[in-house]
Amino acid sequence: MAGNKSYTIVEYFGGDDGYRCGYCKNEKGNFSHGMWSHTMTVQDYQDLIDRGWRRSGKYVYKPIMNKTCCPQYTIRCHVLKFQPSKSHKKILKKMSKFISKGELPTGQDDGEPMDSVCGEEGPRELSKVCHAEMKCVAITDIQKEVAECPTITEAQKEVADAAPTGSESSRKDPVSVPDGRTTVTAPKPGAGMGADPSRPPCRKAKDLRKERRLQKEQMRQHADGVSSIVSPTPPTPTQTNQTKTLEDFINESLPDNFSHCLEFRRFLCDSPLEAEYSPDGPEVGYGSFHQQYWLDGRIVAVGVIDILPTCVSSVYLYYHPEFASLSLGSYSALREIAFTRQMQKQSPKLSYYYLGFYIHSCPKMRYKGQYRPSDLLCPETYVWLPIERCLPQLENSRYARFNQDPDAGDARVLKDVNRALVLYRRAVMPYAAYSRKRKGSSDETEVQQYASLVGQDCAERILLYRA
Repeated sequence: MAGNKSYTIVEYFGGDDGYRCGYCKNEKGNFSHGMWSHTMTVQDYQDLIDRGWRRSGKYVYKPIMNKTCCPQYTIRCHVLKFQPSKSHKKILKKMSKFISKGELPTGQDDGEPMDSVCGEEGPRELSKVCHAEMKCVAITDIQKEVAECPTITEAQKEVADAAPTGSESSRKDPVSVPDGRTTVTAPKPGAGMGADPSRPPCRKAKDLRKERRLQKEQMRQHADGVSSIVSPTPPTPTQTNQTKTLEDFINESLPDNFSHCLEFRRFLCDSPLEAEYSPDGPEVGYGSFHQQYWLDGRIVAVGVIDILPTCVSSVYLYYHPEFASLSLGSYSALREIAFTRQMQKQSPKLSYYYLGFYIHSCPKMRYKGQYRPSDLLCPETYVWLPIERCLPQLENSRYARFNQDPDAGDARVLKDVNRALVLYRRAVMPYAAYSRKRKGSSDETEVQQYASLVGQDCAERILLYRA
């Protein structure tokens, strides 16, 4: 190959055989197309993930959406508009409490399962390659795809959080009067019998603080000669209720007075993606990076991310099981969103965070939809649509075409397979020239399938290796 131009070189494996699904455990229900990537440019990988492909190590795969048992839809988050949800804030506060006071949460670890990095989605024979690449890591592997798997949805969580406890509900429920009398003096309950109805009902701390602020304001106005009868002007949102950013919450989770020290380090890591630098790109460049989480000089978690032209793509995370109760999968995702926002200041077009695949048919994988606002990729037209518009369709069917325009199609549909590039005997040539050299080659159907999956643009840039 002449010159210094970088090429993507892949081998295509097809997708006829089914294999075990890591989500529903169907032994032969998972179907996907696969390619082995010897080397890949960041722009080619950006274009591929925008067509539903995803890498696991050097293996790049695309689920056969209308055939596989658990359809996997590419999901991305708009980082500039992202605001942490109630559950996200709880995770950041939990980390803050641990760092400042040294207290590890007890009980359940918010349902973050310890799954393998590669075995869940790729064919079983390829998972061995992925695990072999990670033997040097002496901590438990978990797939970032399943970083946080709550057993209930975000809406259910908020309902559960808002529901009164046993003592609160006993204060609010009316007292039953079986004999019809209008007044009943209920006896004060003993220990363990609930709340005392003769005492005022419990009030939220937030409401008490608001009341105290209003009282102070009234006292101040009265001291200044303003009649206390006049109600004070309610504070404007910019005065007291200004929305905190993700960075505000993260900074609060790293207090100055701490019992533990949490550090972050970033290094280039080995992957099929070639490291690239651009004058208008981020200072660290493009490529694959390890994000290491160090606690008191001890490494406790490592995340792998791909920095691409328009996004940061989360690959996976592995962490020490001793710290599972800190929800490190969710915490790392929030840190990566904040990192993407930082990169966007250096490269304006880099404005998305890709969380991998959203799997609506697997309830524990719906957590990715909590990082709002987010989009899902239409599996037929490859356009992005807000997740709110897609969810009603997924409630009715596992597989759905999100684009409702019946006339819309794939803008990069394959038009001429003869222009697809092939690497044959160390020479780059279009498929038309390759087929002439092979004189009646029987692989046209396979090449046609490959080229249609990657799209015309990628087919004319990526080198398909032919033995």
